[in-house]
Amino acid sequence: MALPVAKVFVEEALKAKDYRSNIEPTWCPGCGDFGVVAGLAKAYAGQKFNPSSVMTISGIGCSSRLPLWMNSYGVHSCHGRAIPVAVGAKIARPDLPVTVTIGDGDCWSIGGGHIPSAARKNIDLSVFVMDNNTYALTKNQTSPTSRQGLPGSLQPYGNIDEPMNVLEMIITMGATFVAQTYSGNPKHMSAVMEKALAHKGFAYINIISPCPTYNKVDTFQYYRPKQADINEAGHTELTNRAKALELAGQALNHIKDPEANVPIGIFYQVEKPTIHDKIKALQEKYKGDDNADLLKLLDQYRP
Repeated sequence: MALPVAKVFVEEALKAKDYRSNIEPTWCPGCGDFGVVAGLAKAYAGQKFNPSSVMTISGIGCSSRLPLWMNSYGVHSCHGRAIPVAVGAKIARPDLPVTVTIGDGDCWSIGGGHIPSAARKNIDLSVFVMDNNTYALTKNQTSPTSRQGLPGSLQPYGNIDEPMNVLEMIITMGATFVAQTYSGNPKHMSAVMEKALAHKGFAYINIISPCPTYNKVDTFQYYRPKQADINEAGHTELTNRAKALELAGQALNHIKDPEANVPIGIFYQVEKPTIHDKIKALQEKYKGDDNADLLKLLDQYRP
């Protein structure tokens, strides 16, 4: 069955407000996610997406209420299942842009089994992880990205685990676009989002998005002076995987070294065939014979 023809882009650029719904966000005052929803709307406008053709899919958590506040098709899915829902949407409609907005716990804890396959297969998705280093919606439990020693409601004496270096992990999993940005730097964030949306393949952005209610350590005041743009500092050979891993390996140095910066920017970007490209190539190579007689084919299996 032929897919309906979608108008993915608009001829005349829209404004960021045209990608926002009439529902007001209900995040806590000062939440970093306010900046993310504004940045995403600006990035959609920059890409000239048709609001009725773009899909915004989320899981569960503070971050995952974001589709409610976007003027696009949206799915507020199950905890940890945003990526498989997005994969299904992309398989059904490969012509439409699909964005995933999830939190650090949603992505890397309960959803951690899904992201490796999606990245390895290079499914054409834009995955934006709003990383506040805590489970905030359920009232302050530590997450996979929480620094060691950070207190939570179930670990009042501090997190005993080392945090995941998600940038290193996603590069090794096979993502073809990997970046980090900060919701307190809206110009940088929306620019990186636009590049991720324009990328053909699995794009991942870790968005540092402070939680002012529960995380009193990883705050705006903490991150603001520590930002260091790796691209402005000379990292322009974005296809160099070894260099990307080297830089990603330094992403958490600031936790133990007060003098260390927090790297932001694009770590890695490479063009590779997506899973749809590979399937299409196979279909072209091994076309069926329209004149084949099915009954004759079955006859060869008769005793």
